[in-house]
Amino acid sequence: MGRYGNINGQKPLIEDRGFEINNCILVTGASGFLGSSVMRQALDRGFQVRVLVRATSPRANLTGLPVEVVEGDMRDAASMARAMDGVRYLFHVAADYRLWAPDPEEIVRSNVDGTVTVMTAARQAGVERIVYTSSVATLRVAGATAPVDETAAMAGHEAIGAYKRSKVLAEREVERMVAEGLPAVIVNPSTPIGPRDVRPTPTGRIIVEAATGKIPAFVDTGLNLAHVDDVATGHFLALDRGKVGERYILGGQDVTLQQMLHDIAQMTGRKAPTIQLPRWPLYPLARAAETVARFTGKEPFVTVDGLKMSQYRMFFTSAKAQRELGYAPRPYQQGLRDALDWFRQAGYLK
Repeated sequence: MGRYGNINGQKPLIEDRGFEINNCILVTGASGFLGSSVMRQALDRGFQVRVLVRATSPRANLTGLPVEVVEGDMRDAASMARAMDGVRYLFHVAADYRLWAPDPEEIVRSNVDGTVTVMTAARQAGVERIVYTSSVATLRVAGATAPVDETAAMAGHEAIGAYKRSKVLAEREVERMVAEGLPAVIVNPSTPIGPRDVRPTPTGRIIVEAATGKIPAFVDTGLNLAHVDDVATGHFLALDRGKVGERYILGGQDVTLQQMLHDIAQMTGRKAPTIQLPRWPLYPLARAAETVARFTGKEPFVTVDGLKMSQYRMFFTSAKAQRELGYAPRPYQQGLRDALDWFRQAGYLK
């Protein structure tokens, strides 16, 4: 256990190789879920850490940490140039991680235009090495008969919803810039769970709702779940050992939604749901929820795109990252326990 977060007992990789002359790291998205874990592990490894934070972003995940805060937006070239000054390594973790928005194209603009702006600023500043946080959302699961690997690249027109489409298009932009000399390694996290999920993420919302007894049934789907701190460790393994231009899935265990809800019930002393619902009756409910959300501004719990995604079991393999990077995720139940402990302490489970 490091001072700022769990790094699985690993020694600092980069500084062990003598890169201490300029050890400034910039982390975008550090106020969020995965970004906060990357930031904490950078501190544990002895780096000088700078974070880019929007003026409207919650700062709870930064409280008390010795980081330099630069206020700005990843789509603003001037603020990115300011944030990038003197930076040696970049973790671009920030993303608009919503499955629904009143204007879906806002998600696309944030994730695609923002990524291009960040990478352009990094290239102009001479950043030595970049880890770009993509997503398994860029990989094709439709028709898969086994856990999907990095070879299953998806085209933008195949993606369900604005979020997945935005991540596909952003990943293609990074690949294009790598071909032009950008020193970026791409990582594709699956579904992280664990502490400091402040918003929370769509999966975090499932954990909270299930833990408070608000999910009485389930649909037949599945996710690949990984402890957020393991995914963050994978980012540093990619920084140290990854090949420029390569993609590495950073996942954990393939788990059905039924099993996930069962495990949450066991950990919280509740009865697990046993009713499996077909999807078709849920679509009118999702459309109604989205209509209400347009007036309230709050993201609906059930969305049309979410139901469409749930048709497929989103199972993935991290074999490449394990083989080439030394990535070693722990059992997913630890992430679930840590998530529940954090949500409880933060008052989400009242």
